[in-house]
Amino acid sequence: MIYDAGHYDVIVIGAGHAGVEAANAAVKRGAKTLMLSLNLDMVAFMPCNPSIGGPAKGVVVREIDALGGLMGKVIDKTYIQMRMLNTGKGPAVRALRAQADKPLYIQEMKHQLEQLDLLTMRQAMVERLIIEDGICKGVITETKAAYYAKSVIITTGTFMRGSVIIGDLSYQSGPNNQRPSIKLSEHLEELGFDLVRFKTGTPPRVNAKTIDYSKTEIQPGDEEPSHFSYETKEAILDQIPCWLTYTNEQTHQIINDNLGLSAMYSGMIKGTGPRYCPSIEDKVVRFHDKPRHQIFLEPEGRNTEEVYVQGFSTSLPEFVQHDMLRTIAGLENSEIMRPGYAIEYDAVVPTQLWPTLEVKNIPGLFTAGQINGTSGYEEAAGQGLMAGINAAARALNLEPLILDRSQAYIGVLIDDLVTKGTNEPYRLLTSRAEYRLLLRHDNADIRLTEIGYNLGLISEERYQMFEQKLASIEQEKQRLAKVTIKPSAELDQLLMDAGGTGLKEPIKALDLLKRPEVSYGLINQLASSEQDLPNDVQEQVEIQIKYQGYIDKAKQQVERMQKMENKSIPENIDYDAISGLATEAKQKLKKVRPLSVGQASRISGVNPADISILLVYIEQGQIAKRPKEA
Repeated sequence: MIYDAGHYDVIVIGAGHAGVEAANAAVKRGAKTLMLSLNLDMVAFMPCNPSIGGPAKGVVVREIDALGGLMGKVIDKTYIQMRMLNTGKGPAVRALRAQADKPLYIQEMKHQLEQLDLLTMRQAMVERLIIEDGICKGVITETKAAYYAKSVIITTGTFMRGSVIIGDLSYQSGPNNQRPSIKLSEHLEELGFDLVRFKTGTPPRVNAKTIDYSKTEIQPGDEEPSHFSYETKEAILDQIPCWLTYTNEQTHQIINDNLGLSAMYSGMIKGTGPRYCPSIEDKVVRFHDKPRHQIFLEPEGRNTEEVYVQGFSTSLPEFVQHDMLRTIAGLENSEIMRPGYAIEYDAVVPTQLWPTLEVKNIPGLFTAGQINGTSGYEEAAGQGLMAGINAAARALNLEPLILDRSQAYIGVLIDDLVTKGTNEPYRLLTSRAEYRLLLRHDNADIRLTEIGYNLGLISEERYQMFEQKLASIEQEKQRLAKVTIKPSAELDQLLMDAGGTGLKEPIKALDLLKRPEVSYGLINQLASSEQDLPNDVQEQVEIQIKYQGYIDKAKQQVERMQKMENKSIPENIDYDAISGLATEAKQKLKKVRPLSVGQASRISGVNPADISILLVYIEQGQIAKRPKEA
């Protein structure tokens, strides 16, 4: 018998990386929130690599933090190694990457959530949604508990009808042998959801005591670690290194000899796998001309001997995994603690969502994370944050938040999903962002903190610190515009040592800093400030001055595109009534139902001629409405 178990503003189904951010954001917006998890000991669990960040992804973590999220704060407290990537390249592609202490990360994230007064955490399996008059009103668990809410967010990750596959062995399971979510997936099909089958995988974990690290290359963390969170003040200095080794021709021969036993090649796996994280057997087949592939040995924590074999994802049988590993330098005597496996799962076709991540045909229902076809903890967390913000907004009659492509990588991610969809697990890349010079690791707070503050996600104290930072940046730029640097033999030598040329006449410090070879450190050496500016202020001053021309051009691009983004399309427009639109364009526009002309222009199959016709039609003002669905 179903019983009334409670009423909330927002219910979050799942407590992975999307679920925890969704719950935190909803609470901070003032919503009474319930988070239901299959296992409360697995909050924010990392079923794949024990790391956070990397190119594009690291920027997302900083954006989450700038909007009051948890991921940056928690990894800053629990990392075993921190590295800034791409330091030899421009600021648009720099990003932090941290190795996590996986068990400690779970504990800290759970502890953070337990401090939220408006959040209730319960262990339960959700089997159905409560739909009344086409609107989602709550959920029903396997124990017949009915929880009611004004908004529901599904963040089930790879658990929906999950199947683990190792060689010819296949069994229903979520990641790490957790219970899969079967009935909820079936229920979504009953409701008319368009689902797809995706696949991901994970490598074996080996015992550190059986690794000969003398045959591998050490990969240390940064001597002075940076932070993901703008609130972190202290670094963890006793870092643990990772190690680099390689596959070889013997490894590849074993893989080729056993391809018929791989679930990837035997036909057992039907789902589409991630393009940018292929299995080791896929790498050997696709890149058969390469004599070796990188393998990183990544510790899973300070108090465990488990080591993650990064780059060695596989679905080959367990005995083959043993043979393959023992051909690799340093792993000749390695012992597997957990075998690698592939996992297939159901995902929602994301074009069924509005940019708020609310389901188009079921008001009150939101989805976020890997259920939307993405891969990666960071992509999931970014979606969870936005779903939490918008689910709370719906419940509390507040304004929703939609980040556009020029504001955040999170905006790029969600726009790509809801506008273009994805036929494989989607991964964020810097190349996906046309305004990536504006969407940098270093300026996420400048882009988003004010938005977070206005939504109640950022504290007054933190916002005041942010305003002080902005004031310090402007004051220093103004100071450098007034300070004159005069030519001298000593200065000429410094400039030539840096790869530049000497001065022929006096120059303002600001203009000298525009030179590629000149750093803020050198400028400060020549014209030191009276106050010792924080490193992040110095970094901003240098980047804003050195890249000003490029940044201005990017902003002009944004302004031109903004005209299209601001040209809204009525939600119930009848595209069939617009003469001149190509048939394919009509079909795609009816499926996606874009909110703006800018979004419409990014739909695959909608060409510039279709956009011109659509613009003329909208500007005429005689809008035919599509008939209401029965």
